[in-house]
Amino acid sequence: MKPFLLILSLFVSHFSIAQTSVPFDSTKWTFAGEVTPVTFQGKAGIQLSGGQIVLKDSSFKNGIIEFDMTLSPERNFIGFSFRTQDKANFEYVYLRPHRVGNPDAIQYIPIYNNLDSWQFYYGDGYSTTVTYPLNEWVPIKLIVRDTQAEVYVGDLTKPALLIHQLKRTPQAGPICLINGSPVLTRFANFRYTKTDNPPMVGSFEPEAPAKPGTLLNWQVSNTFDEKLVQTDYTLPKALANSLTWSPLAAENSGILNVARIRKLQEGNNTVFVKLTLFSDKAQIKKLDLGFSDRVRVYVNGQLTYSGADEFLSRDYRFLGTVGYYDSLYLNLKKGQNELWFAVSENFGGWGIKAMIADQTGLTVKP
Repeated sequence: MKPFLLILSLFVSHFSIAQTSVPFDSTKWTFAGEVTPVTFQGKAGIQLSGGQIVLKDSSFKNGIIEFDMTLSPERNFIGFSFRTQDKANFEYVYLRPHRVGNPDAIQYIPIYNNLDSWQFYYGDGYSTTVTYPLNEWVPIKLIVRDTQAEVYVGDLTKPALLIHQLKRTPQAGPICLINGSPVLTRFANFRYTKTDNPPMVGSFEPEAPAKPGTLLNWQVSNTFDEKLVQTDYTLPKALANSLTWSPLAAENSGILNVARIRKLQEGNNTVFVKLTLFSDKAQIKKLDLGFSDRVRVYVNGQLTYSGADEFLSRDYRFLGTVGYYDSLYLNLKKGQNELWFAVSENFGGWGIKAMIADQTGLTVKP
């Protein structure tokens, strides 16, 4: 390569990964909530409560986000979003300072239609144990590349959380710092770097294939009031006839995240999800099931199961996380069988996962 071209190449490479430091003022950010300039432990920044601040740059897709923050020990959920599409759709990482040292001290979740989903996405790749000092400045760093990300908390040499699979489609969007409660939180020293090839040190795991028998393809109805399915032991015909339907595929884990295509609203907190089982004979099949928050299962129009697994429903420690914790036995007739689930939601994750491990003699269609 000629010297001039080499110098130009190095210049372009350096320029493309240049770091941008952003002061906390209204020319660079949009403020929502209480934002107060503050100097703490010799570092100038802001105090944020009851809202968020949004960076006036919608072009961040891949790269590095860095800032310092202080956290108080009170129960709270403080963090930041990136690739924000609008107020209701973004990637979200937050800390639970009241859970320092516990397996859910930090959390990643995708936000669809303004609904949290931590009851679906927990454990490896989503939440983990992390320890950091309270009421002191803690450095935070996110490195994101396409569908993978690393989150550093305190120790900037080792990721606290590896996000193996970001759930939302990678699209550029603003960065937001978020503290929706009145608990004291400070931010300082914000900077970011836009690059499609940021350096990453984590050992990322590919998404595991779906387990045999996982029910992956569904039809999802429009939303309606849960009260409409609490009156009888059979499928309400008038309601069933009024529904409109959209296809939705489950993730390889089996999770069918209804919030991807439906918006939770007061008085419209329930959908039906359905599929059809064609059986070559009359038989009974075991179905393994997980759901959030409540479900009513109808087989050929007859209510056969009802369950509630919302937050704290079993005891004061129960989080309502979704796994194959329930089973039911489907009494199938020869030929076509309709399987409908009425799924109702409060918060934390709206949907189900279902599996028929033994599908001998069955054909499944959405």
